[in-house]
Amino acid sequence: IVVINFRTADLVKNCLASLGPELEENDARVAVVDNFSNDGSAEEIAAWLTRGDLWKGRVFLIRSPSNEGFSGGNNIVVNAFDAENYLLLNSDTLVRPGALTALIGASAREKDAGLIAPRLEDEDGTPQISCFRTHSPLSEFLHAAETAPLDRLLSLAVVPRPVSDTPFDCDWVSFACVLIKRAALDDAGLMDEGYFMYFEDADYCRALKKHGWRVVYEPAARVVHLRGGSSPVKSSLRTKKR
Repeated sequence: IVVINFRTADLVKNCLASLGPELEENDARVAVVDNFSNDGSAEEIAAWLTRGDLWKGRVFLIRSPSNEGFSGGNNIVVNAFDAENYLLLNSDTLVRPGALTALIGASAREKDAGLIAPRLEDEDGTPQISCFRTHSPLSEFLHAAETAPLDRLLSLAVVPRPVSDTPFDCDWVSFACVLIKRAALDDAGLMDEGYFMYFEDADYCRALKKHGWRVVYEPAARVVHLRGGSSPVKSSLRTKKR
């Protein structure tokens, strides 16, 4: 499990606390990558990990000498740790009980799925749109028009896909939380570090599908996404929701 920290010590600690009880039963380890926060948050996390619960022994803190962005930070861990699956997890998430087990189970069940994405939701359980179609000239036109009748008429070109209670395949998903198979990573390679932050999710799903892997949404796994805690850009979503 990879969690990136950039000046979000409290979020990281809350995220890890939500994961802790399920780490041992799933034989999971966590790597927290501090992306050169340089604000004392890495030291705060390190001190917190030395106190209390036994599961904290499964958490490793990696201090990057520079800010490598989302892709680069995750790539550090993929290069350093060998695992069957890698869970990329935003610091502004809280993992619901059983979500980790559900994601691993779906990965084992869906043999040709390179990536499994959970249902993202608000703290009160309201589902968030997290699955999408590939952007196209037509989808950009619809986005600019912001006209509901056109969206209904050309629904198959609308990028956000409606929330579903059943699993389905999609073009790409939000990388707030995704489980990626090692075999899929070996085929598609590491994430493109040219994307410092944002759109690496759409690009990497494209790379996986190019190599024959499916991208699957598994709503049985539920993860709270606080939306905006991990970056100032996303914080605008707190006040503007479509």
